[in-house]
Amino acid sequence: MMKTTGCLLLLAFSAAQASAQAFIRMTQPGREQNAVTTARQYLVGSTCKGCSLTLNDTMAIVYGTGAFALPVNLSPGLNTYRLKATSTEGKSVEKTINFNYNVPETPLPVSTFNITDITTYPEGNLVLQSGDAIRLRVKALPGCIAKVGETLLYEQPQAMPGTYQGTYIVKPNDPLITGTGLRVTLRKDNQETSRITGSTFSMASSIPLVVKTVGSMPYLEFGLGEDRLGGARMTILDTAVLLNVTGKVGGDYRVQLANNVTAYIPSGQTALMPPGTFPPTSLTSSWRVWGDDKYDYVSVGLSAKLPYRTKQEINPARIVLDIFGATANTNWISQLQSVKEIKNAYYEQVSDDIFRVTIDLVHAQHWGYNVYYNGNNLVVRVKRQPATPSIKGLTITVDAGHGGSNPGAMGPTGATEKDLTLLIARELQDQLVDEGAKVIMTRMTDSYVDNTYRITSNRAKDPDLLVSIHLNSAGNPIDISGTSTFYKHIGFRPLSLAIYKRMLELGLKEYGNVGNFNFALNVPTEYPNVLVETLFLSNPSDEALVLDPGFRKQMAAKIVLGIKDFLAGAIK
Repeated sequence: MMKTTGCLLLLAFSAAQASAQAFIRMTQPGREQNAVTTARQYLVGSTCKGCSLTLNDTMAIVYGTGAFALPVNLSPGLNTYRLKATSTEGKSVEKTINFNYNVPETPLPVSTFNITDITTYPEGNLVLQSGDAIRLRVKALPGCIAKVGETLLYEQPQAMPGTYQGTYIVKPNDPLITGTGLRVTLRKDNQETSRITGSTFSMASSIPLVVKTVGSMPYLEFGLGEDRLGGARMTILDTAVLLNVTGKVGGDYRVQLANNVTAYIPSGQTALMPPGTFPPTSLTSSWRVWGDDKYDYVSVGLSAKLPYRTKQEINPARIVLDIFGATANTNWISQLQSVKEIKNAYYEQVSDDIFRVTIDLVHAQHWGYNVYYNGNNLVVRVKRQPATPSIKGLTITVDAGHGGSNPGAMGPTGATEKDLTLLIARELQDQLVDEGAKVIMTRMTDSYVDNTYRITSNRAKDPDLLVSIHLNSAGNPIDISGTSTFYKHIGFRPLSLAIYKRMLELGLKEYGNVGNFNFALNVPTEYPNVLVETLFLSNPSDEALVLDPGFRKQMAAKIVLGIKDFLAGAIK
């Protein structure tokens, strides 16, 4: 294969930067006028290579790439910072950055007979059923009596005076749950005032509401918590799986998987079933375990497409599949000698409505599995380990993070994550091909590729491994740096750990081998996968390293060595 030359242009490097002409380009903050509420701020950007830089007439550090990252501590009010860059020819330019630092006011108790704020949990508009709980926190005048209907809200002794909390339990045919907000009343002496909650509350229909999953990757979430990666995902489901809806929180349906197990699913990933559709339940029929020339299979017969979740266990290695709403009626399990990776397959009824399938594996390393429906048969397809501990002959997906309209992180010089991940990925592609691997690239150009498409495309191409290349970023560009690797499923940790150890040989600071990561490309169970956050693009020293083609080549080589280490330890 023809080698890539690394000649992709990094947009950050303009002709102006390559010349000796003085300039100042800011990446943080992005504006000259900034209103902030924290005293610690950073001035991050770049100037020409070889230029000197002063901050309010004090000499500042400029890295070899022209990058700078300067911490500043603000005083209340207006803070003005003058940056001056001077070229070796003595020509200079200046830029002024202003921070207006407003110290957050200390919250004070309410001083008038009033309710100033009501917060309800779960947040958002709710569709409820009898027995559901609505938690309320109210800020009002201290020393009063606060109620929702006849439910008392108690003033909290350890909180700010006038903070009232309580839990309202929804009753059958509740007269307060009418599709509008709840009224909170406040009484003191002969005075009374009230306020309506911003969120609305409705009763769920007495008719069972059943939905089915739609789309290519519907997923269940454990709860309503979110971070920048979304909520913690319980599992990805097949399409047309039936779910029993018991409520709604904002745009998410609450679904009852079992008597003591609930989950949430975005309503846009479902379609309503006709009224009268039975809530999903099924007896299990007899099932079988067999293999073909590539995979082993476990097929469990059901009468309806029930929801499920899986987890990987290690020491010993096994796959655990919980089928919700299923009751054992399996009288035999036919196991054929064509299996090569499945040691045992058996079940237990762990509760009235949870049927657990356990699949013991022959080898200690998980190589991936897929769960799907074939008619009403729930199938677990188990991948076998490669024949030899060699990269040669393996199919490896190399994913260059971000791309196109999604630039990712930006370094002090203006270098973007999307450009650098592609350069690293193409270098990794070359080295893997030299080792005899077949490489699948999720993108080869500066193009936007949706994460869902990346996952479904890889599912169809069935790689042996996936390595996703990224660069990290932090709000503190000076103190935070280093390398890290990420995995979600415990059975795939060895791959991430092997690469992490090799990356540390480059002298990069340790940032951690991170598990249970909710990143989209770590979610699939079909193949071992790892996210490599090579280093922190926000840090000028780390950025200088990744801008060096030689260092990118070294990083790719360490990833290859990490894969080799993983294979050597995993294939027995």
